Amino acid sequence: QIQLVESGGGSAQAGGSLRLSCAASDRSFSSRALGWFRQAPGKEREFVATINWSGGTTYYADSVKGRFIISRDNAKNTVYLQMNSLEPEDTAAYYCAARNSIGMATAKNEYPYWGQGTRVTVSS
Repeated sequence: QIQLVESGGGSAQAGGSLRLSCAASDRSFSSRALGWFRQAPGKEREFVATINWSGGTTYYADSVKGRFIISRDNAKNTVYLQMNSLEPEDTAAYYCAARNSIGMATAKNEYPYWGQGTRVTVSS
């Protein structure tokens, strides 16, 4: 088992930016693909972004493509989500997740390890 801890959530105005971080306690961090998911009130948890083991490839949900950037620093066992041009529809609890594979995935059932979440609120 591994531990994932998100931070960096908070409140922002529409058009603003936030950067989320997820720190992992994991000897095999650099051998895992990672993902970010979000869950708004009354909605199911949905895919946001994923990154492969090295950071060489990324993939985004259509709703955030061009606005959000996922990155990782394997030396620090940390994955980031840079959130730009925020919209009220981005309001949600954001979760980082890790899987037992080097390759990207979009389905939440592909990720056995999850953080506790960090809340993001975007006001208009």
